[in-house]
Parts: sequence; C-alpha cells; structure tokens
Amino acid sequence: MADTGKDLEVRKEQSPLQAESTRARQVFIPRTDIIEKSDSIVLVADMPGVDERNIDIILEKGVLTIYGAVDAAYHQDYRVAYAEYGIGDYRRSFRVTDEIDQDKIEATVKNGVLRLILPKAEQEKPKKITVKTG
Repeated sequence: MADTGKDLEVRKEQSPLQAESTRARQVFIPRTDIIEKSDSIVLVADMPGVDERNIDIILEKGVLTIYGAVDAAYHQDYRVAYAEYGIGDYRRSFRVTDEIDQDKIEATVKNGVLRLILPKAEQEKPKKITVKTG
C-alpha cells in the first residue's frame, strides 16, 4: 500500500545558547505526535507543568511556534536535597504550508498536553467523485 500522507516539515530549533531569551533557564523541545486525518492535521505536544496561562502559539510567515513556560514550584521553609526533574521552558517550531487553513487553527491544553488542530484548506480535502451511468 502506497503512503499517500504528506510530510509536515519540521524546522530545527535553535539551541538555547544561540536563541535570545529573557529567562536564564533550560529550553526543552517538546516531544510531539503528528496525526493526519482526512480533514485536518493534529499535533499533540507533551509540555509537563505548562497550563493555558503560560503558552504562546504564534503563526508568522508560515512558521507555527509553540512556547510554554513552566513556573518552578518552591516550597516555603524547605530546601531541595535532590532533584531529578529538570525545570525549564518548551519551544518548538513547524513550517505550515498552504494546505492548512491558517485562520481556523485551534489549540487546547489539558494536564500538560497541548493539542493543536490544523484544519486542511478546502481545496486540499479529498473529494469523493460520484460515478453516474450512461
């Protein structure tokens, strides 16, 4: 069976040392699943610790950039003796083609999982052709 799916081009993110940042902290590239449906492309990105108040999604010049900031939880009257979980922010960019209806992109976040729905433009949706007799 031939693969008819179209590739979503992923733009490599600059390393945090090269990118300008106003926060002195580590920047992670969130792991993302990309699912193609007949009428849309869905991106599901893991961004633990991020909620709707700390997410910025920007679409500029065909590049969709997601950025999530994590506020470190500090416990008053305690000091951290050992920590394995790294606190940092998240950033990842994707190039969006004309196949996507950029005005109808939707985003939701729940329990640190960002879900973006990128609807396909009308001309890109598959159309069923009715066969008539005679």
